[in-house]
Amino acid sequence: MSLSAPAAASAALGEAANAGTSEVRAGLRFDEARLAAWMAGTVEGFAGPLRVSQFKGGQSNPTYRLDTPARSYVLRRKPPGDVLPGAHAVDREARVQTALGAVGFPVARIHGLCTDPDVIGSDFYVMDLVEGRIFWDATFPDVPHADRPLYFQAMNETIAALHRLDPAALGLADYGKPGNYFARQIARWSRQYQADELAGRDPRMDALVEALPGLIPPGDETTIVHGDFRCDNMIFHPTEPRVLAVLDWELSTLGHPLADFAYHALMYRMPPNIVAGLAGADLAALNIPPEADYVAAYCRATGRDGIPNWDFYLAFNLFRMAAIFHGIKGRALRGTASSPHARERAESFTVLAALAHDALEACR
Repeated sequence: MSLSAPAAASAALGEAANAGTSEVRAGLRFDEARLAAWMAGTVEGFAGPLRVSQFKGGQSNPTYRLDTPARSYVLRRKPPGDVLPGAHAVDREARVQTALGAVGFPVARIHGLCTDPDVIGSDFYVMDLVEGRIFWDATFPDVPHADRPLYFQAMNETIAALHRLDPAALGLADYGKPGNYFARQIARWSRQYQADELAGRDPRMDALVEALPGLIPPGDETTIVHGDFRCDNMIFHPTEPRVLAVLDWELSTLGHPLADFAYHALMYRMPPNIVAGLAGADLAALNIPPEADYVAAYCRATGRDGIPNWDFYLAFNLFRMAAIFHGIKGRALRGTASSPHARERAESFTVLAALAHDALEACR
């Protein structure tokens, strides 16, 4: 089964916008000699000369490829200039990946964190470059028809494995505030949305800010959550249905696992021109498990007997995503966005606000 023309076009645009590297963009360059000197004193086995390029993807934290004659690395940095309080905390990204890697969870190896602005102008960390495949299209079009369920199983098992880990045993008991996750997250994203006056206000978002706190389901759980668990934030084995590394831990914290899983499952509801989504795809013809089966598999892996209040978890995540895209819109208007495609992404904010408001009505 081939993709429809619009879906195929969206997937191609997504890959063109995010895959591969380019010359380091103006405003995001730094003193490469200073970086090489830091790496020589920090990264075991480092030997120059060093060549720096910038990954095309990354709406928030600029990400660079570092090549030497012997091996390659990845650098993620806090954007230069003024940033919103609490945003772009690359030190947290480095910390959680170091802890997860120590227990065999699939992440890239962290080589070092630098918080000295004299090196490249902002905080950064360096990790291994993991070679493999990134799928920008949630239909996995380059995977054999019979193998697609195995790739969905691999994603499902990986997020379930994350949620089964004990934060305290990994030294991450203080990685976030335990309990009351939804109230805190709704308040956080409401503040960020309301603080960005340049990006403007939307009556649908205002309604969500008002209504969501009163719809939080009873009960609470706390695990490590990724916050942006999507197929295009994973590196898969070059030939096998196996996740080698989960990327982009900027939004990770201690939180409610059902918030994290519901965000991941939004792929079933999401148009493919916004993020990797399956909305409008013929799942049966593509041999992709339907949403209900995918949710059931996660429940089995985590010992759950179903997920009550599923509509709330979806509404919360659509609101959160809309708030994130509102932030991209603001950075694009200020000229501080790390991706050259930020303006195109910012245009999706109104679509997400509408989807979030529709989900709110279903939740009610």
